[in-house]
Amino acid sequence: MRRLIAAWLYLCVSASALAGAQKYEPLSASVQAALYKAVSDSRPQVSSFKTPLEAADWLGEMSRRLEKRIPDREYRIDLLRSVHYEATRAGLDPQLVLGLIQVESGFRKYAVSSAGARGYMQVMPFWVKLIGRPDDSLFELRTNLRYGCTILRHYLDIEKGDLYRALGRYNGSLGQPEYPNLVRGAWHKHWAYGEPAATQPVAQNTR
Repeated sequence: MRRLIAAWLYLCVSASALAGAQKYEPLSASVQAALYKAVSDSRPQVSSFKTPLEAADWLGEMSRRLEKRIPDREYRIDLLRSVHYEATRAGLDPQLVLGLIQVESGFRKYAVSSAGARGYMQVMPFWVKLIGRPDDSLFELRTNLRYGCTILRHYLDIEKGDLYRALGRYNGSLGQPEYPNLVRGAWHKHWAYGEPAATQPVAQNTR
């Protein structure tokens, strides 16, 4: 019994440690302006897919994989379309973003971490004020995805494309392998699709 309790406590602590916890860092005026613009751009009514066939194939396959977690088909398709759009818009692999969401929130819209991170992509609340949009709700589907993808893109730019370190920054665990490897594992095991993405896979940190 003691071993079971200890194991349960360990899992709880591990889950809390892996929850999103981006670190507050002051931004230069130019970076703040760029992030504000990236977050504020209105969502155009266009598809992020190259062709209707590509959309049908990707949405059909990803919907099948996500069905157990989100039974409502209409909402599931809306989430997947939004993930694909926001990831593509930020220059990210949509399957990478799905892997990150799986690790961060388990696809729970109203998830809140022990550090206070919110929503699908576990965005820390300080971002809405830091970027200059204090009225934004991080529990709103597209807002959460917009912030999450924009922040990960920001960290990738800081780290010059090093996904390992960018994921570490996103999780507040820079330099530690557990979180980047979890995201990579979820990405490749559960959401891999089609040709390899332009975004580089996570590599072991050698710094």
